Amino acid sequence: MGKVSPFPFLPPLFSLVALLGLISPLAGATAVGSIHDLLRAHGLPGGLLPKAVESFALDQDTGLLDVRLDRPCYAKYDGDLALFDQVVRGNLSFGELRGVEGLSQEELFVWLPVKGILVADPSSGVILFDIGLAHKRLSRSVFEEPPDCQPEGEKAVLFPGEGLLGREEGLQLQRSE
Repeated sequence: MGKVSPFPFLPPLFSLVALLGLISPLAGATAVGSIHDLLRAHGLPGGLLPKAVESFALDQDTGLLDVRLDRPCYAKYDGDLALFDQVVRGNLSFGELRGVEGLSQEELFVWLPVKGILVADPSSGVILFDIGLAHKRLSRSVFEEPPDCQPEGEKAVLFPGEGLLGREEGLQLQRSE
């Protein structure tokens, strides 16, 4: 007659632990540590949002991405100026961020809201910004690294040595509503 284990639950428990040990590395492969990693995992450049991100949440069911910065701020992208509200939202799916709220881009001294961001063809090296009146095509490489963010309402040194628009003294940034 075979021996009966005094702990009959141990073999199933060990099986469960072994199974979890196999599954957890797979789950960890899709884990993201920062908003910039999350954007890259969704086919977008990580530098679309500045370094000043305090927290973020992604609703897996709806794709709603909610990003909180430590303050509203300005960021420079290779000569273009962007204004981030303290909260930036959008619907995230692979290669696109639609229904964007809380992000504006300066075009000819006018602040236009960015409504969407799209990378239609990753091999093209181009990213498309929907600014309502038009679509703006920019080099994806400009957005690979997260930019620094200058606080809203302070003199920003975004173009070193030139001020914001080529003036040595700089310029007080204002957001037009």
